[in-house]
Amino acid sequence: MVSLFDKVVRFANSPQGKQAVRKATEKAQQLADDPRTRARIDGVRRRIQGGRRDGGSGTGPAV
Repeated sequence: MVSLFDKVVRFANSPQGKQAVRKATEKAQQLADDPRTRARIDGVRRRIQGGRRDGGSGTGPAV
């Protein structure tokens, strides 16, 4: 019995799989270069990291 991982590897090594990976990589690069996407990522990063700066929301020992 062939595992799911083996099927994925076989597909990724096929011409169709290589084309799919190439398309996905190009799309990811386009999204990464888009200023709107970058702004959304920066906003989420600020919200996530912002809670850690106030000193009261962390789970570590108080200093």
